[in-house]
Amino acid sequence: MKEIRKFPFLRLGRYKSGFYTKEMVQRQKPFGTLASRTIGDIYGEIEEGGTTKGKNGLELQYDSLLRGQAGLSSVRRVGGGWTNVIEVDPVDGMDIRTTIDINIQDITEKSLVDKLKAIDAESGTAVVMEVETGEIKAITNMGRIREGVYGETKNHAVADEIEPGSTFKVASIMVALEDGLCNPGDTVDVGNGIYMYKGARMTDHNMNKGGYGRISVEQAIWYSSNIGVAKTILKGYSDNPTKFVEGLYRIGMNADLRLEIPGAGRAKIRRPDDTTRYWSKTTLPWMSFGYETQVPPINTLAFFNAIANNGEMVRPMFTKEILHNGKTVQSFSTEVIGDTAALTAAIQPEDTTDPTIAWTTTDAEVASVQNGVVTAGKTGTAQIATGGVYRTSGHQVSFCGYFPADHPKYSCIVVIRRPRIGYPSGGTMSGGVVRAIAEKIYASHMSFDVRDMERDSTAVMVPRVKGGDLRAVEEVLDELDIKADTDSLETKWVVASAEQEENKVKLSDLTIREGLVPRVVGMGAKDAVFLLEQAGLRVSLSGVGRVVSQSIQPGQRVSKGQTVLLTLK
Repeated sequence: MKEIRKFPFLRLGRYKSGFYTKEMVQRQKPFGTLASRTIGDIYGEIEEGGTTKGKNGLELQYDSLLRGQAGLSSVRRVGGGWTNVIEVDPVDGMDIRTTIDINIQDITEKSLVDKLKAIDAESGTAVVMEVETGEIKAITNMGRIREGVYGETKNHAVADEIEPGSTFKVASIMVALEDGLCNPGDTVDVGNGIYMYKGARMTDHNMNKGGYGRISVEQAIWYSSNIGVAKTILKGYSDNPTKFVEGLYRIGMNADLRLEIPGAGRAKIRRPDDTTRYWSKTTLPWMSFGYETQVPPINTLAFFNAIANNGEMVRPMFTKEILHNGKTVQSFSTEVIGDTAALTAAIQPEDTTDPTIAWTTTDAEVASVQNGVVTAGKTGTAQIATGGVYRTSGHQVSFCGYFPADHPKYSCIVVIRRPRIGYPSGGTMSGGVVRAIAEKIYASHMSFDVRDMERDSTAVMVPRVKGGDLRAVEEVLDELDIKADTDSLETKWVVASAEQEENKVKLSDLTIREGLVPRVVGMGAKDAVFLLEQAGLRVSLSGVGRVVSQSIQPGQRVSKGQTVLLTLK
């Protein structure tokens, strides 16, 4: 631009040449795409007042606080010249500190994008939430921009009103349990995996293998049986479907989360008496396993987070505090928005220490113990409807759960749309992303008390000790809190036994006789060289570590000035 302004004619200025420039601004994001859509963007144009506006995300939500206030200046003639005089000082905008943990965000985005590329999916969403506080630690929404390239395009996690699929089964059974219409041990016959109801065909994922036959209600959740869940709900609510819907409202499936993201969707769970949406004869059973209802992914996450949080549903938080010039103006705390404390053992894994159990499908891979972490959760695989038609629009696969299963710290949901490689599976696809996230978070953010960990059979509990100066050996053993019997020793120099007792080092006296070559095998270089040179020998060293051999055998008479070669390993 500076060069163009020097061109003939254009250099005459705006009013003569018509050369006009316009200043644009943009939000700089040092971490690139990380949580980019949630942070939001601003419009590039500068308004007449000298500020710009938020476009979406938190930028739009807190626009009036972030933008500040423009100042006012006037041009005055002073001393024969013109100068700008500030009439009103500008006011800096405030700062927003989000709940996003940049390390967890990085882990989450990379884990999701790696999977999207591997299965060539259209888009994917992943959200990590802190169980107790409701703070959103990571949120990523990646869509295919071109083949093999993904970027943040839309905030699917909060905006999409989607059919949740099998993750909804947990809510359905919870309602039935709370209403006392079934018990975890009650049985239901799912037959060969195919069930006709009111002229519509309902199937289980293993219908080609002959179905599950008669199973319990809790097994219907574990095996993710459409028929098992639908028959349980029909048995309890076919005569009063309104009671079932009211139960879903009661446990918070349609809760207003009052999210800080403009444009956030709302759960849409229809009622039989709703005149705006048709309630058919098949709506109740299909709703029970996640169809004919729309729930944003973050609402599903809030529900599962409540299970992990002993029944307390907390509002997802994106903002920790508002600051002005480094000082906190307002801080935000955890807000409980519902209580579903009447959870039962049917919704939890029987034994969270068993790596083959989790309330998901039979896919043991998802619930396996990986690096010491067990993830409990529920898979979901649903067909995507376009124009009321399901069969040609692809699949949406999901997994929602929490980890570690026994003492939940984080909850997580992953939703992937239209994978083109591999068989659509909530367990292997979305569940694989959750597992990767859990492993990496657990490895980088959680600490272990090593005293409580099972002893490794190959671990060295008592280290091998180099012989040498007794005082030096005692000092090191003291520091490491390793026992050694030194009271019976009579000399200044000691030898450590190769065979150690459990939790105790065996030391014995090293006898040194004048005129004879001392034994230095097992010592470090410093002590070995000291003893040999004190005896009148020259020393040559080869290797590092402890002395494993000496070229002149111990006990031989010393020849002054003779060189002894020590090999160390």
